Amino acid sequence: MTNDFCYLLRVRYSECDAQKVVFNGRYSDYVDVAAGEFTRAIWGDYNDMLSKGIDNQVVSYTINWQGPAHFDDVLAVTVKPKKIGNTSYSLHVDFYKHDNQRMIASAEIVYVMVSVNDHTKMVIPDDMRKQLEHGAQGITVNHAGI
Repeated sequence: MTNDFCYLLRVRYSECDAQKVVFNGRYSDYVDVAAGEFTRAIWGDYNDMLSKGIDNQVVSYTINWQGPAHFDDVLAVTVKPKKIGNTSYSLHVDFYKHDNQRMIASAEIVYVMVSVNDHTKMVIPDDMRKQLEHGAQGITVNHAGI
């Protein structure tokens, strides 16, 4: 694992499927929460961004699995900026088992910045771009209870 932003979560029973592994669709929830905590770490409260007339929307999401996660596993989800364009940015997200650092999945999520009122594309403001480029290295948000 790297020194990237890290979100810790504990797999809940209801997130597992009949095969007793985390259901594939739950990873979208995990990515969304981890990305949200990452942007909170760099940009602050989401409502503050909205009050400035700025929002973002997901336009692409891909994930690849390398192994399973199970009930009560603690997952370390790292997030870092991958590509920053004029109106869009992508985040790279890796999933590790916290206890042994074994990678279990990797994802990429792409957002486009939009205006709050009409949801038209807008240029990423310079201050937000700089914060995004810098990232949130060394910050851990722990929702796993460890």
